[in-house]
Amino acid sequence: MGTAPRKPSVSQGSGTPQRHAAWLQAAQHRGWRNALLWPVSLVYRGLIAVRRHLYALGVLRVHRLDVPVIVVGNVVIGGAGKTPCTMALVKHLSDQGWRPGVVSRGHGRQTPGVTAVHATSSANEVGDEPLLIHRQTGVPVCVAARRVDAAKALLAAHPHVNVLVCDDGLQHLALGRDLAIVVFDDRGVGNGWTLPAGLLRERWPPLTTSPFRPDLVLRQRREEAPGTPLDAAGLPLFDAVRRLAAHAIGPQGQRKLLAQLQGPSLTAVAGIARPEVFFSMLRASGLTPAREIALPDHADPTAYAELLRDASHALICTEKDAVKLFPLLPPGETHEAWAVPLELQPDPAFFAAVDARLAALVAQR
Repeated sequence: MGTAPRKPSVSQGSGTPQRHAAWLQAAQHRGWRNALLWPVSLVYRGLIAVRRHLYALGVLRVHRLDVPVIVVGNVVIGGAGKTPCTMALVKHLSDQGWRPGVVSRGHGRQTPGVTAVHATSSANEVGDEPLLIHRQTGVPVCVAARRVDAAKALLAAHPHVNVLVCDDGLQHLALGRDLAIVVFDDRGVGNGWTLPAGLLRERWPPLTTSPFRPDLVLRQRREEAPGTPLDAAGLPLFDAVRRLAAHAIGPQGQRKLLAQLQGPSLTAVAGIARPEVFFSMLRASGLTPAREIALPDHADPTAYAELLRDASHALICTEKDAVKLFPLLPPGETHEAWAVPLELQPDPAFFAAVDARLAALVAQR
């Protein structure tokens, strides 16, 4: 008899990623456990609706700014590709002659107050996603618990900025928006129920009379997979193809083809909302890591430090992980570590729709 292929081991440091992945999988279906939580989800949905109407009626204040605000977010929990969409949008706006800035909550950071993001910032100070956005796009980025505070601070420090993109701000209604983009991935709406019985943070599809109804829908899909069926609620629906780049990037910016990284000592690491997606994309690209290590989303840098104790394994990770992993490599370190960029290619019609909305705003003002 032949020897069965060795299955990559999945080390998770704690039970959190495993439990989270199991819950995300369960929320794709309407099982009996989900049904037990369905009454709670109705209460949750009702509270969300009341909050929206309080903002719409002016009981809770919506802060309007002097520049257009584009909000990118999702209605499902567990990461749907907001940050790649934000970076693609910022790059497009820059190419069109706009001077964009980005605001975010900075989830996972350990500092209070309003903080500007710099190339030398750490993920502990500003959060991994804002740091990645700033390093990839070069535009001003500011983080705060209240996006309104971040936006005002950014505009005060960078008066040349003439459009703001709010990363993961769809449910943050205090910051007035001129264009709202909701992002979906291959999970669609899951089982169609709101938290905690399902994946949805809010009702979908939204009612036509619902306040703060999104303007555009961007559905992301793997290059080799068809788009997941989705009720876009009559809103313009666009597709975006996502793929891993054919190369990886090292700590000093050096590049290496993925095919050159194949080997028995390769360890894949992902501290994102859905690590298994990154691992499956690596396998689809022809890599078969000996180990696949799933860390919690926005994992603390100390979790990556543990991985460096085994210098015999080369590490391959996402760019989001790299902003925490690469700074831990001492000068002259022989440990091999690589990050694989994620490439997102939206339909050209998506950018055309964004441009048309901004042109209309400029004409009105």
